[in-house]
Amino acid sequence: MAVKIRLRQQGRANRQTYRLVACDTHVKRDGIYLENLGWYDPFLEENNAKLNDERVLHWLNLGAEMSEDAKKLIARTAPSVIKQWNEKREAKKVKLAAKRRENRRKVAAKASAK
Repeated sequence: MAVKIRLRQQGRANRQTYRLVACDTHVKRDGIYLENLGWYDPFLEENNAKLNDERVLHWLNLGAEMSEDAKKLIARTAPSVIKQWNEKREAKKVKLAAKRRENRRKVAAKASAK
């Protein structure tokens, strides 16, 4: 099951509020969700969003993808989550690159031994 973090529309006409949710990618925009991660109210001046940072990071570590609007909201409200997530992705890239280099050295050593 592919999981996506996205905004779920709530409220009434001309007065929309949103919930940040983790849901299956095959579910409709306002359909059932796996977990509520926070909310966003564009009509409030201050404190217009609240997120559960730990749970957002948990879902990202499990491989969930973010929609564009959700990514902007998380970056504005909880920049530490984005920072930790980017650091983890970079560490994974470095680890894979080191593994590839090691495999190339082994292949080159075998080729030179023949």
